[in-house]
Amino acid sequence: MADDTKTKKEAKVTEQPAADQPQVKITLDDDGVLASYSNFCRVTGTPEEVIIDFSLNPNPYSQQDQKVKVDNRLVLNHFTAKRLFAALQQTIMRHEQNFGVIELNVQRRLSAQPEAKK
Repeated sequence: MADDTKTKKEAKVTEQPAADQPQVKITLDDDGVLASYSNFCRVTGTPEEVIIDFSLNPNPYSQQDQKVKVDNRLVLNHFTAKRLFAALQQTIMRHEQNFGVIELNVQRRLSAQPEAKK
């Protein structure tokens, strides 16, 4: 892959720094990152950590017991988990403001779809 196709992303620190501290600029290097898709996650934890397991459930609407393999596990301290929660909450709120409410109930989502034109 040519160097000009590499992407660098800047992330602003979401917390307000103390008056005597300058805001920190963080540059993320995502060269070589492996992306994966997940349609299932499980959140567990300990007093010290939050553990998020991500999986791909090939048959998410099955009415039978299933075994789903965990593909990725993310282990965070509670401070980072709270920052992640705030960032995800803000992202979903912006998405819903632009595109409408995300309906999690599949039955309501299906019944709200307009009928196909004949």
